Amino acid sequence: MAQHKIILDTDPGIDDAMAIFTAMAHPDIELLGLTTTFGNVSVDQATQNALTLVEMAGSETPVAQGVATPMIKPLAEFPDFVHGVDGFGNLNLAPPKRTSLPQSAAEFIVDQANQNPGEIVIVAIGPLGNLAQALQLDPELPSKIKQVVIMGGVIASDGNVSPVAEANILSDPHAADKVMAAAWPLVMVGLDVTHQIMLPRSLFDRIAKENAKVGSFMQSAAKFYIDFYSSVRNIDGCYSHDVSALAYVVHPELFETVSGPTCVATEGVAMGQTIMSRYGIPYMLDYWKDRPDQSACMGVDDAGVVDFFETAMTNSYWS
Repeated sequence: MAQHKIILDTDPGIDDAMAIFTAMAHPDIELLGLTTTFGNVSVDQATQNALTLVEMAGSETPVAQGVATPMIKPLAEFPDFVHGVDGFGNLNLAPPKRTSLPQSAAEFIVDQANQNPGEIVIVAIGPLGNLAQALQLDPELPSKIKQVVIMGGVIASDGNVSPVAEANILSDPHAADKVMAAAWPLVMVGLDVTHQIMLPRSLFDRIAKENAKVGSFMQSAAKFYIDFYSSVRNIDGCYSHDVSALAYVVHPELFETVSGPTCVATEGVAMGQTIMSRYGIPYMLDYWKDRPDQSACMGVDDAGVVDFFETAMTNSYWS
């Protein structure tokens, strides 16, 4: 029996596809549903992509469509130079036959939390508008959630959309700040660790050989993603962003964390920065006062995360 009941909040996205397939195939994960958001692509495209991945995998995982825009800041242009216009490296796949649920992503999260109190881990690998909206629907939600694990943020390393900001947080900083302020146990799996984990091009070649169901798709989509990273980071591979959040849920021993109350800057030059008060010092500014401690990953066994991904993508689920 699976040990971890997960809702995967996602904006697929090539690295999201890696995480979605991993969640479907890992024997210790029960994937309750996918909730979609804008981010790498529009929410409509993200929902279509999520349904396509479910269909491709032969899964019955439900998909609920979520927020289309940030809470307050204007919607930014989608990063088609990273993921392609279609989110999958411009593969232009046929549209899926199935459809999303009639309820919204936030409603799905709240309903599932009430049906499974204290059991669900929300793994959020896109902007955090759906979680913020779910908190508005049910202010008691944090007491019903086992844990929130987000791929997002950066504490001490450099950002990827500004010197201090990570893309998912900057996409909707006001929502992210509300999520950080909520009294649920939250772990950031951000750039401090994901930029230490490289998935080499050769790994996707191996997956394509061993996974007849989705391996060739993953190889083709990853090529676009890897070509982008090769051009900007001088690596022959891509970073393991979204998969790392799932790895934390199943194998937290692979990570080292720090903790402290955390705020998100919502305007100005530092917009999107995740600022953790982790030294126990009483500062003159009191933004962190009365906020719960949250955690952030700062160290990682990178080989362990790569093995986690490869094993899930080549196990018997795909036979």
